[in-house]
Amino acid sequence: MGFRCGIVGLPNVGKSTLFNALTKTAAAQAANYPFCTIEPNTGDVAVPDSRLKNIAGIAKSANVIPTRITFVDIAGLVRGASKGEGLGNQFLANIREVDAIVHVLRCFEDEDIAHVEGKIDPVADAETVETELMIADLESLERRVVNTRKKATGKDKEALAQLPVMEKALEALNDGKPVRTIVEDLDPEDRRTLRALNLLTSKPVLYVCNVAENDAATGNHHAADVAKMAESQGAGAVVISAAIEAEIAQLDEAETSEFLETMGLTEPGLDRLIRAGYDLLDLITYFTAGPKETRAWTVHNGAKAPQAAGVIHTDFEKGFIRAQTIAYDDYVTLGGEVPAKDAGKARDEGKEYVVADGDVMLFKFNV
Repeated sequence: MGFRCGIVGLPNVGKSTLFNALTKTAAAQAANYPFCTIEPNTGDVAVPDSRLKNIAGIAKSANVIPTRITFVDIAGLVRGASKGEGLGNQFLANIREVDAIVHVLRCFEDEDIAHVEGKIDPVADAETVETELMIADLESLERRVVNTRKKATGKDKEALAQLPVMEKALEALNDGKPVRTIVEDLDPEDRRTLRALNLLTSKPVLYVCNVAENDAATGNHHAADVAKMAESQGAGAVVISAAIEAEIAQLDEAETSEFLETMGLTEPGLDRLIRAGYDLLDLITYFTAGPKETRAWTVHNGAKAPQAAGVIHTDFEKGFIRAQTIAYDDYVTLGGEVPAKDAGKARDEGKEYVVADGDVMLFKFNV
């Protein structure tokens, strides 16, 4: 099960620098000119989770395997992208393939690095990108809804389900609002229908305020403006200095701790970014543990035990019988599986059990 966050933004805001730091590679060229990233670069990164090491220590596991999330560095967008300006068509196609959008905004001043709009205004930059995505969605929906209405008139079941969702999305776009603003008003079935439409502005968004090194710990007025905008949209926002993260990517663990301390930081900004991306997709983690390995697994919040088992192997889901489940706090406090069993904290859960974040699980199944 792969989860993909697309890193987007105007040219020269620090997308590729951030991506390089995330993947600790030089796969994406970082340079001071537009479109230095032509093809989307993809990197899988481990999701930081201190619980994993704690469980592994108790289980005396030989290997520790974190869960992962994929970041995609997508070519910079410019005004007019919805009409094919710059690399607009390619940008829009690439962004359709991701599950969530990580929108990098330039919140630093630097006369040596050109800004495609000629001024530093991250809120305006966000609006530029959002407008292009809304225009593309509007044009796409207006074309598709005509045919859907015809089919609905003929009592086509799929069209009858899609049409009211399409019309709500069109109404939002015509009001100048991204489609994600209507998600909370939809029932679960309509949400599934909306996801199937794969609209650009229906995807959840996390704003990343790329600040100068001196502002990494506290942010600045640009970042504060972005935070206010994000709150009004129900979106997330994190403050990061891509320059600092690029430096950290070259250091070992001991050097990183010392460097962070001198910068007044408690952890790398990328750890916060990765966790925020994970939360953005409404994901949770469960664990499997034993002498061979302790491993973190990713499922959507609300997943039931058989679905969680299916992440390991499809046969586990098909032949699911039950899942021995121990809450993380009980596992750690009591000292592992056997003490948890003795204390009555190891539960046998069935097919309707909704997995909780941090569950340590052992699946019973037949093939």
